[in-house]
Amino acid sequence: MDKTNIGRREFFERLLFSLLSISCSGLLAAQEKDEEKISIIERGYDPEAHSWGMGIRIDRCIGCGRCANACKKENDVPESPFYFRTWVERYMVLQGNEVVVDSPNGGVEGFKRRVLEKKMLRSFFVPKLCNQCSHPPCVQVCPTGATFKTKDGVILVDSEYCIGCEYCIQACPYGARFLHPETRTAEKCTFCFHRLVKGMIPACVEVCPTQARVFGDTKAHASPLVRFMRMNKIGVLKPYLNTEPRVFYAGLDMEVR
Repeated sequence: MDKTNIGRREFFERLLFSLLSISCSGLLAAQEKDEEKISIIERGYDPEAHSWGMGIRIDRCIGCGRCANACKKENDVPESPFYFRTWVERYMVLQGNEVVVDSPNGGVEGFKRRVLEKKMLRSFFVPKLCNQCSHPPCVQVCPTGATFKTKDGVILVDSEYCIGCEYCIQACPYGARFLHPETRTAEKCTFCFHRLVKGMIPACVEVCPTQARVFGDTKAHASPLVRFMRMNKIGVLKPYLNTEPRVFYAGLDMEVR
């Protein structure tokens, strides 16, 4: 049997066991308050039963940075700049079709008004994160199998297998990975997988004040994401790479890189 597959199975078993032992009492209390919110982990999480994805309404993003801030706190991402699992970029289209893009500290503290030499025609914000590709380059180049794709479509990193070679960081066309300065292992957005197995949504989605982020299961016909994709013209970042991202944008401007 392939040792990589054994490692992945053990990784899931450890994750699910630890979540169950830590949060079982809290989950039962939540069930008493709201019987409709049944924890996935209580009835057994089945990755094959799900296909997770995220939708982003660009016209609703106000650049408040709450998503990036919540992500850092939820996932213990280093506070230092340049370490982000999700961040927000501001696009400013100037006269003459010049485009200026900035993302001060990933947008964690929001965006201040900028005075530019040329007249600004329009501006908008674009949240970014790991695109959870259906054909992920990062998985292909990982020499140890530390980066792998789950059956529910989420790309995870097993830190016990990661050797910090940075191949995956170089292979990611979306700049969504970084090397943790302390553990020296690769990190990225995981759709808050530890929350998914408990029946919760990612932290960035939960705190968004304008519902610019939409999360759901594409296998569930009534999920928010399926409705979002049905009602909007959908685009993905860098479609020419054929990575088939699972982060879908509504109102994606041709200026977005």
